[in-house]
Amino acid sequence: MNDEAFQQSIRKLLKTVGVTTQQEIEKAVQRALAEGHLEGNERLPARVTVEVDGLSLALDFDGDITLE
Repeated sequence: MNDEAFQQSIRKLLKTVGVTTQQEIEKAVQRALAEGHLEGNERLPARVTVEVDGLSLALDFDGDITLE
């Protein structure tokens, strides 16, 4: 196994997930605000699940997204 390639591929995946997820959440919040589904002062519970096939690995992360 090439440790450097392994570490680099993990970082690349996590960066892509992080950036894309942030962009999509921002779009969804802006849309919900524009449509009147959110007031702008909410706390939105969120969950992220990371699964790695071939390892039987599933990690759940819970947190809140606060709008104010």
